[in-house]
Amino acid sequence: MTRIAVTSHIFRILPHLRDELTAKYPECRFHEGALRMTEDELIAFFGDAEAALIGLHPITDRVLTACPDLKVVAACSAGLDHIDPAALHRHGVALGWNAGVNKTSVAELTISMMISLLRKVHQYNLDLREGRWPPDRMGLHLRGRTVGIHGCGNIGQELTKLLQPFGVNILACDRWDFPEFYEQYGVKPVSAEELRASSEILTIHLPKNSTTIGLYDDAALGQIQPGALLVNTSRGGIVDEAALLPRLADGRIGAAAFDVFAVEPPTDLSFAHMPNVLATPHIGGSAREAWEAMARGGILGVSGHTVPEPGIYPFD
Repeated sequence: MTRIAVTSHIFRILPHLRDELTAKYPECRFHEGALRMTEDELIAFFGDAEAALIGLHPITDRVLTACPDLKVVAACSAGLDHIDPAALHRHGVALGWNAGVNKTSVAELTISMMISLLRKVHQYNLDLREGRWPPDRMGLHLRGRTVGIHGCGNIGQELTKLLQPFGVNILACDRWDFPEFYEQYGVKPVSAEELRASSEILTIHLPKNSTTIGLYDDAALGQIQPGALLVNTSRGGIVDEAALLPRLADGRIGAAAFDVFAVEPPTDLSFAHMPNVLATPHIGGSAREAWEAMARGGILGVSGHTVPEPGIYPFD
C-alpha cells in the first residue's frame, strides 16, 4: 500500500478528484494549509510518504535528502521548472508527469488575450467602470494578422489549430522541427530573429530552463516589430520585465498581455498598471477541465514514472 502525501490544491477544490485518488490509493494525506509551502513545510508534511502528488511546490535536493522514503514525485502541472532533475536522479526518485495536459486551456486564454489587446477590451472596460465613454473606440481584427509563435510544442501546436478559422499568417520558431505539422496547418518555420521582426502578434510558449531564462532581454525586445503585441502565457522570467516597461511606455511595443511573472505574486505592480498591459494571475492552466486533467495525470504518475536524466527531455 503506497503512502501518498498530496500538496496539490486541485484535490481540495475539486473533491471528486480526491475521491478518485483515495479509491485507488487509500493511504493519502492532504495538505490543507496555505498554497505555497517552504522546504521545511514540505519536509514536515512529506514525512514517511513514498509518493508525493504536488502542484508547483519546490522539489530540491534538501527536500529529497530529508525524505528518504520518497520514491516518486507525481507532478500535477504542465511545467517542471520547480523540480530539480539532478536531485531526483541523484536520489533515485522517479518523476510521474503528463506533458501538454493543459494545452487547450492555455491556448484558449492566449487567443482571448490577443483579441483583447487588438480591440483594447481591457482599456475600454476600465474607462467605462470609471465613467468615461471614449470618443475613439477603434480596434483591429485578428483576422489576416501575422502571428508568431515562439515554442511550437504541445501548447504552440494547439494554439495553431485554434487559430485556423481566423485566417492568420502563422510563423513559428522552435529548436525542434515539425515539418508535417507545419505543412498541414500552413505554418512557416523561421529563425527567432525573423519571428520577432515579422510578427504583428508575438506569443511565447517556451519552457522555463537555463536556455530560456532572460531570453527576451533588451536586445531581443529591440528586434520586435515596432508597435507589435507581445503575449506571454508560458513562464515568468523568460521576458525581462524591466526592459519591457520603457518599450511599452513609448509604444515601441504596442501592448502586452502577461499571465506569468518573474515573481509571483508580483511585488511591483507598475507593469500591471500600465494602460496598454493586460495582466492576469497565472490562470493559463486554470480551466476546470485542465485542472481535472492535471490531477488525473498526477494520479497516473504514481504508478507510471521514470527517473529523469538532467539535460534530457523534459529537463532539457
